[in-house]
Amino acid sequence: MRFVMFMIPDVYQGAEGKNIAPDFAPPTDMVEQMMKYNERLAKAGALLALDGLHPLQKGARVSFATGKPSVTDGPFIESKEVFGGYWIIQCKNKEEAVQWAKDVPAQRGDVIEVRQIFENEDFPADVQKAAENEVVKAAVEKHTHR
Repeated sequence: MRFVMFMIPDVYQGAEGKNIAPDFAPPTDMVEQMMKYNERLAKAGALLALDGLHPLQKGARVSFATGKPSVTDGPFIESKEVFGGYWIIQCKNKEEAVQWAKDVPAQRGDVIEVRQIFENEDFPADVQKAAENEVVKAAVEKHTHR
């Protein structure tokens, strides 16, 4: 089973998060701790992908509230939880994924959200057939097998 773990860092949240500079970078010691954790994930064979995300100031939100796209540049005042990065991991079950989340070297106030990723086999046959697309499959495989 594949799971995504979203990092929701306290530093990106609330009033404090609205004041983060667009060129924000985490402290070196935090990155070193996180890389040790990432190495443990990799050595365990659980790590499939990971990335950190820039602050809201560099983002955009596309909303379809009226059925048509509306674009808002960041930061987003109404945002309550902002992702700072993610991991995609391979685990036997949700409990194992949650254990990995508990081991993240997080800071006070941080949150890790764990969500299982749909596999094609999770859907009925008609939905699996509708999801078949060789162009999409080839593009995804090309970029996930770096």
